[in-house]
Amino acid sequence: MKFIRTEIPEVQIIEPDIYRDQRGFFLENWNIEKYSKAGITDAFKQDSHSLSQKDTVRGLHAQLTMSQAKLIRVIEGEIFDVAVDIREGSPTFGKWVGAVLSEENFRQLYIPVGFAHGFAVTSERAQVQYKQSEVYHPEDEIGILWNDPEIGVDWPVSEPILSERDKRHKTLAEMAGSLPTYKG
Repeated sequence: MKFIRTEIPEVQIIEPDIYRDQRGFFLENWNIEKYSKAGITDAFKQDSHSLSQKDTVRGLHAQLTMSQAKLIRVIEGEIFDVAVDIREGSPTFGKWVGAVLSEENFRQLYIPVGFAHGFAVTSERAQVQYKQSEVYHPEDEIGILWNDPEIGVDWPVSEPILSERDKRHKTLAEMAGSLPTYKG
């Protein structure tokens, strides 16, 4: 199993060991000992699963006071997965990293607490599963505008399908003063 640090070191790409034979394949999605050695020590409390069609963009989402770390994987299709640092005072505040996750590459993306998350579907459809370190609390959810020009995510979708809520989110600058604080 490989743990790959991104340009924002807290965000990691995980490449599991895949064991293939004539029957198919086997891999570990989660192993507390291996992930802990890589610094991923979250106690995951909820698993979620979504299905989306091509060109869907979901995000950028976070929870404000009951923040969630997430471990994302794709079981069908392909997505471009994005993490944005929204921790005020962080040296990487407002920066983003992205990774292609697919049923073919088996990669996972680990996104720690204090980051907004979103993804774009680049295949005909995609099923995404993710672990969360906190239970979803709708009253605590915040969103950052998916195409905030100051963040500048290079989305691989020209005409995204968005929820009404995701169309109305504020920019990161408009959220200033109400975001999580970097704890260094």
